[in-house]
Amino acid sequence: MNAATSNYVLLIVGMAVVTYAIRAAVFVLGERLPFPPVVRTALSFVPVTVLTAIIVPMTVSPHGGGAEITWRNPQLVAAVVAIIVCVVTKRPLVTIAVSLAVFFLWQFAVLR
Repeated sequence: MNAATSNYVLLIVGMAVVTYAIRAAVFVLGERLPFPPVVRTALSFVPVTVLTAIIVPMTVSPHGGGAEITWRNPQLVAAVVAIIVCVVTKRPLVTIAVSLAVFFLWQFAVLR
């Protein structure tokens, strides 16, 4: 193994150890580690933030280039429909089914 490969292996192992240590500390310490209310409130927003960070780039820029904010972008059209259906029905399965149907129909009809 050359020096560059050794450095990469050491870097990856170090990141794995740090990640494991942080996660294990929360499980091991559990309730013994009191979080202030402001931290608990901030942590409650993490799932929504992560989901948004994953979905928005895939919706706005599905091919990895610049933003494709146009009616020809089936991901964007389906996302707008999903938001509307979710607000109106407040039913996750209906939202998923309708937005998937719109996505595939839009892709079939418009991009054909």
